[in-house]
Amino acid sequence: MSNIPQQKQELDSRKVSDPALRTFFRIAKAWKLDNQEQIKLLGAPPRSTFFRWRQTEGVVLPKDTLERISYVFGIYSALQILLPKAEAADAWIKKPNTAPIFGGRSALDRMLSGQVGDLFLVRQYLDAQRGG
Repeated sequence: MSNIPQQKQELDSRKVSDPALRTFFRIAKAWKLDNQEQIKLLGAPPRSTFFRWRQTEGVVLPKDTLERISYVFGIYSALQILLPKAEAADAWIKKPNTAPIFGGRSALDRMLSGQVGDLFLVRQYLDAQRGG
């Protein structure tokens, strides 16, 4: 019986991985992220895996990677609400920020720490800013 939830999770991961990656790469392009920054946001997969993800369909992403991508989606969405001009929303993550959780650094610097919790904190900060 314990295999049933795991099989369902694998099917769900298989179903969402391709669209999640396509959307992640569109956001990364809008944010002007280089390959190394993208790799870090995705949880530091090997470079060969990262480039395979960019070129191949039918990928099944690990749960951790899907969680990271979910936070990136939330951050992107919150920025589109808070800063309706696309250029301003896309540039925000690279600008120095005086909010205590950033300590004068950019949100991207915080997000690139490698910890999924930092993606969560940036998402939480933006959600609080928009009253959500």
